[in-house]
Amino acid sequence: MKILSWLKDNLFSTWYNTLLTVLALGFVYFLSKGILVWAFTDANWDVIPANLQLFSVGAYPRSEIWRVWVVLYTVCALLGLSGGIWGGLPFRFAIGIGSVGFVCALLPLFEWATRGWIFGNVALLGAFLVLGVNVRGLVSKMRPWILGAWLLSFPWTLIMLRGFGENSVLTTNWGGLLLTLILAAVGIVFCFPLGVLLALGRRSSFPAVKWVSTAYIELVRGVPLITILFMAQIMIPIFMPNVRLDKVLRAMLGITFFSAAYMAENVRGGLQAIPKGQYEAAHALGLNYPLTTLFIILPQALRSVIPAIVGQFIALFKDTSLVTIVGLLDLLGIAKTVIANPDWLGLQAEVYLFVAVIYFVFSYSMSYVSQKIETALGVGKT
Repeated sequence: MKILSWLKDNLFSTWYNTLLTVLALGFVYFLSKGILVWAFTDANWDVIPANLQLFSVGAYPRSEIWRVWVVLYTVCALLGLSGGIWGGLPFRFAIGIGSVGFVCALLPLFEWATRGWIFGNVALLGAFLVLGVNVRGLVSKMRPWILGAWLLSFPWTLIMLRGFGENSVLTTNWGGLLLTLILAAVGIVFCFPLGVLLALGRRSSFPAVKWVSTAYIELVRGVPLITILFMAQIMIPIFMPNVRLDKVLRAMLGITFFSAAYMAENVRGGLQAIPKGQYEAAHALGLNYPLTTLFIILPQALRSVIPAIVGQFIALFKDTSLVTIVGLLDLLGIAKTVIANPDWLGLQAEVYLFVAVIYFVFSYSMSYVSQKIETALGVGKT
C-alpha cells in the first residue's frame, strides 16, 4: 500500500503528472528496448565468467591468491563487527554484502564455482558478517578496538598482498579490480589529509607557507592527470636514480598528489564559509590556533563540503583507469587484454558494459554513503 500511495502522490497526482509519467516511461522504453533485446538475446556473456578471475586480480599468482581471500575475510569481519556495534549504514552494508555473496555462491554461473572452494570462501565471509552483526552486547568494550583495527587494516592489506621473502608478490603482478581498488584506496586515504594541510597552508598568515601551497595547488590543477602519471613514471627514476620505486607505487604517488590539489580547493571552500565569529568565540575560550582549527573550524568546514569531497573521491576512483596508459593493467586494462584475445574477438560491447557496471556500482555506493552521512549530520538543513 505504501508503494501505491507513493506512486499516486509522486507520479499520478494530477492529469498532467500522469501524462508526463506515461511519456517518460515511453521515452525510456524507446531508448532501452534495443539494449535489452541485445543483452538478453544477441550478447555473448560467456566472456565474463570465463575471465572473471582475470577481471578480479589480473596476473596475481594463482598459488598466492589466498592472500586476497585473507584480506576479504578481514574486511568482512570488520564490516560485520561495525554493523553489529554501530548499526545504521554499516549494518546495511554488512547485510547487503553478505546476502549478495551468498546468492553468488549458490548460483552455478561460473565453471570454477562448481569446485566448491568459492562456495566455502563466500560462506566463510558471510559467517564473519553474521558473527559481527550479533555482537551488540559488547558495544562499549569493542568500539575502540574496532576503530583501531580499521586504521591498521590498510597497512595490513598492503603487507598481506605483497608478502615477504621468496613467496612475495611483486606489485607489477597486481591487476584487475584489485589494482583499481588499491589505487583508489591509497589515493583517498592520503589525498584527504594532504589536501586539508594544503588548504590550511593556502590560508596561512605565513607568506612562505601560503605561496608554496598556492603554487603547488595551481601548478597541479593546471595539468591533466595523465601528465602527472607520465612524470611519475619517467621523471622520478631520472631525478632519484638511487631510489627504486615500482610502477604501482609511482602511480599511487601521482594520483595522490594530483587529487590532493583538488581536495585542497574543496576544503578551502568550506573554510571560507565559516564566519569570523567562530574564530573569535574560540579565542575567547582560550583556544590557540591549532586547537581552534582542529576542534572548531575543520569539523564545520568539512561538514559543509561533504558532497564536493565525495565527488572528488568518485572522480579519483574513475580516474584510476588512466593508469592503463602507463602500462598498468587495472580493471580497464584487463578488459582491453580480454577483447584482444582471439577467442573473444568482437565482444567489446559485452566486456565494456560489464566494466561500466562495476564502476557504476562502486561510484553509486560512495554517493549513497555520502547522502546518508549528509542526512545524519543535517547538511543542508537550517
